[in-house]
Amino acid sequence: MTERRGSSNRLILALPSSALEHLTRNLDTVECRRGQVLVDPDTTIEGVFFPDAGLISVAAVYDGGKIGEVTVIGREGCTGVDAILGADRSCVRMQVQIPGTAARMPLQGFLEAMESLPEFRAVMYAYAQVYIDELMLSVACRSAHSLLQRLARWLLMIRDACDADDLPVSQQQLAALLGVHRPSITNAARELEKMGLIARGVRQMTVRDRVALTHAACECYTRMRARNRHRRIYSISHRRRL
Repeated sequence: MTERRGSSNRLILALPSSALEHLTRNLDTVECRRGQVLVDPDTTIEGVFFPDAGLISVAAVYDGGKIGEVTVIGREGCTGVDAILGADRSCVRMQVQIPGTAARMPLQGFLEAMESLPEFRAVMYAYAQVYIDELMLSVACRSAHSLLQRLARWLLMIRDACDADDLPVSQQQLAALLGVHRPSITNAARELEKMGLIARGVRQMTVRDRVALTHAACECYTRMRARNRHRRIYSISHRRRL
């Protein structure tokens, strides 16, 4: 088993030492490879991943293989919301977009921790609320805002999840996440670059002006951040230094 004292996942960091010591019995550090599918729709959830680094996309999959944006998961979240709410099968695809590492907990260990550790249960329920809010905003955003606004929002979300301005994500990946053709992403990204907000590279985007990019994004981004500031998910007592 792997010692989690060095974990950078913020849900893990929010736990008191007593709960963390209990959890380490069921936590292993695993590598998450680019393109790796952690779970597909209508398949059994075998484990819950708490990313330390990297990025996991959450997407709905339609007939013919087309996917639609939902949200992304970085070190502020985990993949187990279905399990938190009592399900043992996934309704979405979770796929690694930016490689990294994660703490993996088998489903049975996760359910036992939910049952026996009140602090862990409180953090998981708080995160589930955040996750569901993001899903609802994402659905509304898709029909209410322009592609340029949505692209700016996703770049900001990815930046927050990675905690870095250099984002190792390609235009093809962004096109798949946003459910559009690559030329549409290229045009929108070119506009953001002309405005001095981002720089495009080979399989990489760099945020050059985060404040201005926030103004270019749709209101969904700032609304979600404002809601999260009022929650205690990452400031449960005994929080660790991030």
